[in-house]
Amino acid sequence: MRVNGKIRAREVRVIGPDSKQLGVYQLNDALNLARQHGVDLVEISPNAVPPVCRLVEIGKFRYELAKKEKESRKHQHASTVKEVQLSPRIDPHDLGIKVQHAVNFLCEDMKVKVALKFRGREMAHTEIGFEVINKFIVEIAPFGHPDFQPKLVGRAINLMITPLPRAKRAKNPHHDEDSGTGPDAGGAPVEKPKPPGQPPTENQPVKIDKGDTNPPAGAFNNNPFVGLDVK
Repeated sequence: MRVNGKIRAREVRVIGPDSKQLGVYQLNDALNLARQHGVDLVEISPNAVPPVCRLVEIGKFRYELAKKEKESRKHQHASTVKEVQLSPRIDPHDLGIKVQHAVNFLCEDMKVKVALKFRGREMAHTEIGFEVINKFIVEIAPFGHPDFQPKLVGRAINLMITPLPRAKRAKNPHHDEDSGTGPDAGGAPVEKPKPPGQPPTENQPVKIDKGDTNPPAGAFNNNPFVGLDVK
């Protein structure tokens, strides 16, 4: 991004502070016009003929660009699809982990594709697979809704889940559990008391009495400075 004196073109097409085109100016005239308005001359389309420049404060212009990029990332997350695979004989604990992964994806504005695959004779009892899928839908209901009813396609039940809007979506409980590092209000880690007789840590000083013949654990057995009187 070229600004003011770094612009190399001889002529530029100038857009005013109110986003209206002012016409084609010589570079020196465009710089003088920017000084009159108390703003910068920013080159926004260097490949155009002539290049297009805008009269705007460079700090404000960069802030607008960063804001647009942030908004575009939100739409990119909404188009991202993550897949979660299930089975008809999945363990309840494993199902809870799959639900947790799906909740994390939905809270990050990502779609979730659920695929439950049947193997061998499991196709004779597809109703068991639909029960697992329906239970999965109930668990993630506060965070997303299915785009369509579960369908059996071949040997698998497919389902697509879209995240709810942020205003209607529940907070991620897994992030809330990991947010604090201690029971105190500040979240500071609490040091557990050490049991008696345990050697001190390397940052904890060791106190040795001169008359004690049995030094604590972690101290030197033959300390040459025990009898030294320091004034």
